[in-house]
Amino acid sequence: MATTALHPAQRFIAPSSIQTGVPLKELMNRKLIALIGESLTTVVPGFDTARFQRRALRGLNDLELKERALHIAHAMAEQFPEDFMEASFLLVDSFGPALTATEGNGLAPFFYMPHAAFIAEYGVTDFLNGMIANFELTQRFTAEFSIRPFLIAHREKSLQILGAWAKSPNPHVRRLVSEGTRPRLPWAMRLPEFQANPQHTLPLLDALKDDPELYVRRSVANHLADIAKDHPEFAFDVCARWLEDLRVSDNEQVREQRQWMVRHAVRLPAKKAHPRAIQLRALATNTQRRKS
Repeated sequence: MATTALHPAQRFIAPSSIQTGVPLKELMNRKLIALIGESLTTVVPGFDTARFQRRALRGLNDLELKERALHIAHAMAEQFPEDFMEASFLLVDSFGPALTATEGNGLAPFFYMPHAAFIAEYGVTDFLNGMIANFELTQRFTAEFSIRPFLIAHREKSLQILGAWAKSPNPHVRRLVSEGTRPRLPWAMRLPEFQANPQHTLPLLDALKDDPELYVRRSVANHLADIAKDHPEFAFDVCARWLEDLRVSDNEQVREQRQWMVRHAVRLPAKKAHPRAIQLRALATNTQRRKS
């Protein structure tokens, strides 16, 4: 019986976690570049793999992780159509299978970090096709970095689409709704308008607060923790409202999950002895259903 050849992304060998003493930038290496070139050869007419590899490897050793990803993205762009709509179709066509799990994927999805850099660098001027590319990317790696230029340049349109994505059956898409809009996401550009006004993302967090996946709920809690750094009382009010709603709920699982999320969201101000954070953590441990 014939077997289906593995996509180059599936043949990218990477550790299961960050290794002590081994910088993440080492993932953006010669082998990765060769595999990306192989994946593009099958979809980009006339793609010159040797030229791509020479361009991508030139000066690579002098760069850090994000710089390497962008450097490889620039090498990709040299042989893509200038029109992003055409380029995005080819980029997405080059993708391998979507992730089937939310845990245990290790560092192999970093195969797509240059693709994320490509979308962030070239896609913002074509909002719809750029967002479609982000939608496909986040099911294989994450689009939490590449979606941020879209949120800055097209805030309202982006939030409208993310509101719909919050209902996606795919947990990677739902997580992006929260993680991509975090105002202080580590490693990523800040979102100044979201830092100034947390109301922008509150409807998204409300929609995801009882998500069935811990993978998504953890992101919501971290998002609230980000908000608490700039607007502690706002974040505390949200937590208090979510706990108060539990008093009329019969769902023990939802109660436990939401209590955990509140405890996680306020853990840092609680460590700094903020009275209200300490109070919320206590409430999130002892919240009981209101007796009728």
